[in-house]
Amino acid sequence: MNKEEILEKFKELGKKILEDITNNNYPSITLPQRTVRNIIYDKNSRVVRLGEKKITRKASSLRQAKVFAQLLWVAYFSKENLIKKGKSCSLRDLYYNSFNDIKIKFDEQDESDKIVVEIETILGYPREYFHIIPEEKSSIFGDLTIEYTMPETHKGQRVNLQTDPDGKNIGLSIATAKFIECNAKMVIAIEKGAIFRRFVEEQVYKRLNAILIDTGGQAPRFTRMLIRRLNKELNLPVFILTDADPWGMHIARVIISGSALSAHINDLATPEAKWLGIWASDIKKYNLPSIPLNQLDLHRLETMKRDPRYEEDFWSEQINWFLKLKCKAELEAFSKYGLTAIIDKYLIKKLSELKN
Repeated sequence: MNKEEILEKFKELGKKILEDITNNNYPSITLPQRTVRNIIYDKNSRVVRLGEKKITRKASSLRQAKVFAQLLWVAYFSKENLIKKGKSCSLRDLYYNSFNDIKIKFDEQDESDKIVVEIETILGYPREYFHIIPEEKSSIFGDLTIEYTMPETHKGQRVNLQTDPDGKNIGLSIATAKFIECNAKMVIAIEKGAIFRRFVEEQVYKRLNAILIDTGGQAPRFTRMLIRRLNKELNLPVFILTDADPWGMHIARVIISGSALSAHINDLATPEAKWLGIWASDIKKYNLPSIPLNQLDLHRLETMKRDPRYEEDFWSEQINWFLKLKCKAELEAFSKYGLTAIIDKYLIKKLSELKN
């Protein structure tokens, strides 16, 4: 989406409010309901999305009037101070900016965060599109040349993503960049920075013609946006590598199908991506050093069993393996066989199995 398109979205929102006032009605905004009962896993698209239920925000009571005004203020601030001026801010910056108007001021950042989510839901686009950005904690490395489309200071500049040995942070500039030339044949998304660095050191990007992505744990939205773009626009298969535990399994599933927290946003999931491992069944297969599951792990597994995203045979089987083994393993566990064993003994073999 370009600048003009997102500005038009804000303009449409403003027109709706103006029409209500012109017709002597209290301004109101109708938006999808973001509750557990309205979050659906669509088995056809294999993506988490919002259902058809709606709620209406009105300025017809004192209690609602302030929240309604705060919503309009955040929309105005994003449009005038961020998008039009080509600037960006964090959620924390936004919270403190509200201190300039005592009638708008948020008491807690949680309040302003919720308003931002409501605007995402109204517009149908993530906050990153209106320049409210998260902290960068994810990196990319590989033979992909991009051209920056923003900020203005770097617009048109081209860079190859192999130029930084530590990987380049995935922020707004990289997530929205044009893809100019790609010599890679796949994407490998890795949960842990230490394994990402090992893959760079061992030149996995050359051996497998792969773009490597460090998700930094649960992949940030910029990273999920970029993974989806690499898959959809460049037709690159995506493979996800995580620890063998319920949390790693969930990291993979969020990349594939999206999350409940982001169900109101399109274009974050990559349904064609595949969880490469480490699977629970691999712990036994490769005789990996393991750690006993704790109560939090067990509770998480029981929750996952009730989640429709995990009903498919493969995912259900892996949950049952965890419950049977009652243990988990880290990516680093392959170091039992040597520092490069995770590449030589596991990665290459697993990729071959999944391709077949």
